[in-house]
Amino acid sequence: MQPYELSLAQAADAIRARTLSPVELVDSVLDRIEKVEPRLGAYAAVTAEQARRAAREAERDVAAGRPHGPLHGIPVGLKDLIDVAGAATTASSRVRADHRAQADSTVAARLDAAGAVLVGKTHTHEFAYGLTTPQTNNAWDPDRVAGGSSGGSAVAVAAGAATFALGTDTGGSIRVPSALNGVVGLKPTYGLVPRHGVTSLSWSLDHVGPITRTVEDAALALTALAGHDPRDPASLATSDPDYRPVGAPELTGLRVGVPRNYYFDHVDPEVEAAVRRAVAELESLGAHLVEVEIPMTRYIQATQWGLMVPEATSYHERTLRTVPELYQADVRVLLEAGELMPAGDYLRAQRSRTLMRQAWARLLEEVDVIAAPTVPATAVRADDETITWPDGTVEGVSDAYVRLSAPANITGVPSLSVPVGHDTAGLPIGMQLLGRPLGERVLLRVGHAYEQTQPARQPAAV
Repeated sequence: MQPYELSLAQAADAIRARTLSPVELVDSVLDRIEKVEPRLGAYAAVTAEQARRAAREAERDVAAGRPHGPLHGIPVGLKDLIDVAGAATTASSRVRADHRAQADSTVAARLDAAGAVLVGKTHTHEFAYGLTTPQTNNAWDPDRVAGGSSGGSAVAVAAGAATFALGTDTGGSIRVPSALNGVVGLKPTYGLVPRHGVTSLSWSLDHVGPITRTVEDAALALTALAGHDPRDPASLATSDPDYRPVGAPELTGLRVGVPRNYYFDHVDPEVEAAVRRAVAELESLGAHLVEVEIPMTRYIQATQWGLMVPEATSYHERTLRTVPELYQADVRVLLEAGELMPAGDYLRAQRSRTLMRQAWARLLEEVDVIAAPTVPATAVRADDETITWPDGTVEGVSDAYVRLSAPANITGVPSLSVPVGHDTAGLPIGMQLLGRPLGERVLLRVGHAYEQTQPARQPAAV
């Protein structure tokens, strides 16, 4: 096994045991980037020189008996919305082509303190306003979409071009590309991971979280990232000191909600079958399955768009008026649409979110987690604009991909996407687990227990 093929936890154990050096690991990942990047386009910028310098410093600390923890010497990619002092943060847009960060974002500073080694900034759908990331190709089939908006981060991890990465999630942008590329994606509880120094799409829906090879890796990353930061007005004053799942892979007594509505409506049969097999595996581990009714489903997408569109337009107000020609056409249309949205519609979306949060809180009193598909279909071809369902219904690709992930953004509950197999075309399928606010430890326990029943996953053979 090559070093780039190791999970974060495996690499951390090898570095701690001194059977692998940070320099060897970083060099292996940088070599992998050089090999796969021409086909995948995951990175907006690769910081090879700085990464090698940081790896040598990490190696000296290990030799001197000064390890910083499980992220020490581990290569990470950061979505190109996340500020790193002195580096460009372009949001994959010509609007920000000359922008350089003056200081580290909170998450970048925390990763640096934990000893992680930045290998590059990963592509996003322009300003995170889309679900495909057109600059980046799927790690399993480069003719298909990567998913978005954190497509670069998910593809880098899936291909072994980063040991782990960070993304952002406003309507599914961590979980969607994670599902489409066969990796783990965690959208934490709203406010658990600070967003200071991260370019916003929609401030009341934005989350920052890890994309990793395994659930244990996601727990290790979250442990380093979570915690209060007064510079983020939404930041929570609570976190768990260690999110790593422990114990045997058994779930006796745990109540898993299986939706009877919404989450399995207009879902590809192969996706549904894979997710239901995974749910059955949870039952075999001792979980008790409970059918649940998802509340207020007719309002979900209207609420998501009613919040996101005006907030995004407000954020871009100045540049939309001064340099509109620098935006990509799809993003510009959405931003201009936000200028036409009445204030009353935005206020109605806010009221709808409040009612939805209350309804979901009642729902999550009945069960410990909800298990459902992450996205209703696997990765479409890059030129596909719609998905046609068996009953003849036609749905836009972005609408389809956001449909099942948006509830967790509206309500702020945590959601974990876990790979649960491939379709007959060899494309990955994801199951998402949703839980109570600050219920990450339970989600990670369930995801880890399921993962332990499955063969170890290898990077995509690009």
